[in-house]
Amino acid sequence: MTSPVVKVPGRAWIVTFAGTAINLCLGILYAWSVWKAALMPPKGNAAGDLMTGINQGWVYLSDAQATWAYAICGFMFALFMIPGGRIQDKYGPKVGATLGGLCLALGCIVAGLMKSYTGLIVGFGILGGMGMGIGYAAPTPAAVKWFGPHKRGLIVGLVVGGYGGAAIYIAPVAKWLIADYGISGSFIGLGIAFAVVVIIAGQLLSWPPAGYVPPGLPVSKTAANAPSLSTVDWSASQMVKTAQFYALVFLFFGSAQSGLLVIANATPMLNKTAATLAFFAANAWLLASYGGLINASGRIGTGMYSDKIGRANAYFINCIISAVCLLLTPLVMKSGSVFLLFLAVGIAYWQYGGGLALMPAFTADFFGPKNLGFNYGLVFIGWGLGFFVPQAAGYIKDYTGSLDAAFYLSGALLIAAVVVSKILKRPVMAKEEAKALRPAI
Repeated sequence: MTSPVVKVPGRAWIVTFAGTAINLCLGILYAWSVWKAALMPPKGNAAGDLMTGINQGWVYLSDAQATWAYAICGFMFALFMIPGGRIQDKYGPKVGATLGGLCLALGCIVAGLMKSYTGLIVGFGILGGMGMGIGYAAPTPAAVKWFGPHKRGLIVGLVVGGYGGAAIYIAPVAKWLIADYGISGSFIGLGIAFAVVVIIAGQLLSWPPAGYVPPGLPVSKTAANAPSLSTVDWSASQMVKTAQFYALVFLFFGSAQSGLLVIANATPMLNKTAATLAFFAANAWLLASYGGLINASGRIGTGMYSDKIGRANAYFINCIISAVCLLLTPLVMKSGSVFLLFLAVGIAYWQYGGGLALMPAFTADFFGPKNLGFNYGLVFIGWGLGFFVPQAAGYIKDYTGSLDAAFYLSGALLIAAVVVSKILKRPVMAKEEAKALRPAI
């Protein structure tokens, strides 16, 4: 067996930051609230009315309709993480990144050219979601293979941080493109640009050479600081037979649905809370960009401290604080306080981003890194299921005129996930248990 290298090679960091660049493009989903605001009718118009001017050919949508493409995109994203993970494990990350970039571009172009609700569903929702899932499955497992378990949270945080941080720049760029080139121009322009970046960065992804063993935990660190890790690599068929797999799916669902609810409604939330403040009324995209910054920071920050205090403890801290904020969000919006809204939304984004750093690390800790692409693709189903909550929120808003009940529902689901996280233990395979009991010779 090859001895561990003393220092992580430079190639490992190239793979890591290429993965970050890919996710900075695939993260167009997190700026959806900007398009949602453009698709919903302003005062004096109603859903179904024809748009005029630069957006001629489009019609205004209801809240629920304007959320469907976002929800379907998320569900398809999660669904295609499974074949995307299989592609990554079998053919390597370059193939997945290239396919993902091409599919995302095609979806955005279709949405822009069709200028319809159907076009949004087929283009952005189905094709875009497929591209995101296949592309997103490529960089994280590739990067994780280059680093030891004690760096797993940090590396995952850096790679997926790109996806969370995408809204920082996509939100204002999309706002500008919609204003100057229309909804169609924004989809087509961004789709083509992102495909180019994803395909080029994808060629920089690679696995370590055969026999590569990453640097281990420094000797000065005690075993107590290390997370509980699987000493065997579970196959997907073995993993799905454990209760822990379904618990991880539920943890992902709980963490994701709360953040996705806020992401889908960030711009409208600021529009409502700051309706009397001219600056924020004209620049409601700021909340989406701010959220992107916190989302990315939450992934890196949570990944770092989860390496120190454990995945379950990090999940508990993030989620219990976020649940309280969700339950208080209706009061915050009624208060008209922009500061409190940014604080509550920031905590929701941090928790959500942190969950996306924790769950691949959780999966690798529980079931080993070898089959992480496919195994994490299955766990990622929980993220896709999380989109049903913002979709339900759209119907709640259309029916009641308010999102209050949706925030209460989301907070309750997050608390349930916190309870599960406190009783969750790593599964132990029979041969691993037998090895642990075997007397030393």
